[in-house]
Amino acid sequence: MIYPANLEKGFNIGVTATSDGFEGEVDFRRLNNAIKHFEGRGYQVITTPNVRTSDKKGRSSDARTRAKEMLDIIKDPKIRAIFAASGGDFLVEMLSYLDYEALKDNPKWVQGFSDTTGLTYTITTILDMATIYSYNFSTFGMENWHRSLSDNLLILEGNDIVQSSYALYQDGYYDRVTGIEEFVLEKEVEWKNLLPKGENDDNHEINIQGRMLGGCLDVLQVLVGTRFDNTARFIEKYRDDGILWFLESFDLNSESMVRALWQLKEAGWFKNARGFIFGRPALYKSDYEISYEETVYSVLGELGLPIILEADIGHKHPQFTIINGALATVKCKNKKGTIIFERR
Repeated sequence: MIYPANLEKGFNIGVTATSDGFEGEVDFRRLNNAIKHFEGRGYQVITTPNVRTSDKKGRSSDARTRAKEMLDIIKDPKIRAIFAASGGDFLVEMLSYLDYEALKDNPKWVQGFSDTTGLTYTITTILDMATIYSYNFSTFGMENWHRSLSDNLLILEGNDIVQSSYALYQDGYYDRVTGIEEFVLEKEVEWKNLLPKGENDDNHEINIQGRMLGGCLDVLQVLVGTRFDNTARFIEKYRDDGILWFLESFDLNSESMVRALWQLKEAGWFKNARGFIFGRPALYKSDYEISYEETVYSVLGELGLPIILEADIGHKHPQFTIINGALATVKCKNKKGTIIFERR
């Protein structure tokens, strides 16, 4: 596994709009505040032109331009980490034009979540290069950083810290007025243990070790069977470590979740799985009164593996910093959990 060089003082951060970009005063204020935060910590931020563009189709620019602008910062020797500016819906379009060989020759941390799964997952599985599944750059524009943002920077700087589940999370989306709003922390974080027999037992400790791999299901299901699907080779290479799958969803309902998980399972993705950890779903609903827990277990239950639900991963912030491709140990007991990574 290739681990890019740590982010260090004297090196820069690159930001590019791999999906949508920013427009309007509120978005620009959030962007500028994120830049200010990093500069105050000693890091210059280099943004590509498309970061400040967005059209009604939800794209910062056309697919070729997005790939070209990412290539520009990949080749910049002063840049150690690349952030996706924001999420969106159309990142997969740029994969057809992305220069993976350039990134292989110039390893850098690539970070983002949600739609950015199209990059983080394919870079890790195609190049054997670790990536970061966590906040897109815009989140760093809040006035006062949540601890999860500071932890994120510590990990980019090379610190292998224990991340513990947070106390509260934001359950929903709020319109931005100033652009520098912080999380609205309103619900208690409660991880759930789902044991191999389908039982909930939060007093029983789940302890899973394996090589972390995953992302947003909405995107992963689109990659299955394409020329960017290198999953079979990756999980075979690391079969002795086993794969610890982390998964989360944006707007998949119960029916879509079943189809997505079934597709990944039948494609052989879970062949060497050690267990699963699911983030809090963003917009889950069911027309059949099926809970998220029931949906997950209906597909994965037959594998007889431990499953953790409602973890600090994905769209309902705060979220952990996941090192995609690294060895990890995840523990969960009494509705709380921890995760720590090993870079080997």
